[in-house]
Amino acid sequence: MADIIIVGAGPAGLSAAIYARRAGMDTVLYEGEMYGGQIVNTPEIENYPAIAKISGFDFANDLYNQAINLGAVLEFDRVAAVSKTDTGFEVTLDSGKKDTAKAVILAVGASNRHLGIDREDALLGKGISYCATCDGAFYKGKTVAVNGGGNTAVEDAIYLAGIVDKVYLIHRRNEFRADEVLVNAAKALPNLEIVTPYTIESLLGDPKLSGVELVSKEDGSKKQIDVDGLFVAIGQEPKTADFKDLVTLQGGYIEAGENCKTNVEGIFAAGDARVKKVRQLTTACADGAVAALAAIDYIKLGV
Repeated sequence: MADIIIVGAGPAGLSAAIYARRAGMDTVLYEGEMYGGQIVNTPEIENYPAIAKISGFDFANDLYNQAINLGAVLEFDRVAAVSKTDTGFEVTLDSGKKDTAKAVILAVGASNRHLGIDREDALLGKGISYCATCDGAFYKGKTVAVNGGGNTAVEDAIYLAGIVDKVYLIHRRNEFRADEVLVNAAKALPNLEIVTPYTIESLLGDPKLSGVELVSKEDGSKKQIDVDGLFVAIGQEPKTADFKDLVTLQGGYIEAGENCKTNVEGIFAAGDARVKKVRQLTTACADGAVAALAAIDYIKLGV
């Protein structure tokens, strides 16, 4: 039996492993894909304290190596289920294998919803981004578009308007889901133009994004907008479906406070899958540390 099983090896999971191993905990991570999570696909990170610039791939490798060198074990196998037992918890893996632990940290992350159009993946990091606060600074003095109609999309557009020359906010409906106060703030900005009701039909430019082709939801007419960057903000999908009967979810995200404790004693949540406002690399790593320390207290002190 391990002391702590960590489900997911993104920044939150790997950070949790580092803290757990430094405390002498027998720690096993399970990851169904590539370690590092979404950050692996980020060309450059410039907002992590004390690191001026690093690629997401290199950052993930550094986290991985630190955790492994401390003695954490990483198994590439997806956790399909977690159940409570008399002595702790049992995890069931896609391979059919089972493992047990005294505490479990769910650091499964979330994936950005994609537009689902041609060349979207090919242009990731070459004009396409899913994080305005991560990548906005790269577009200083340029023209960008934001696609989406919720609070995140409007907040992103407002944020980018303070950095870039011009922002187009594209939404498929005339009305926004975002709070009225945010929409009014966006409309008041001189360098922010709202484009509704349009959807993005195709991405232009090779090898970098140079524009988007839009189609009207009202009459089917098309138009082209020249942009250097497109920020897709149409929501995220937390990877929590397998745990909906285990812990309390809110909108698909795991309910856990700043102490990372869920409604089930001995199960903790960290990173983007947790209910919270800010989802950044720094906050994911912070969650990992908090969750690990909470799990250690649970194992040693029963609290």
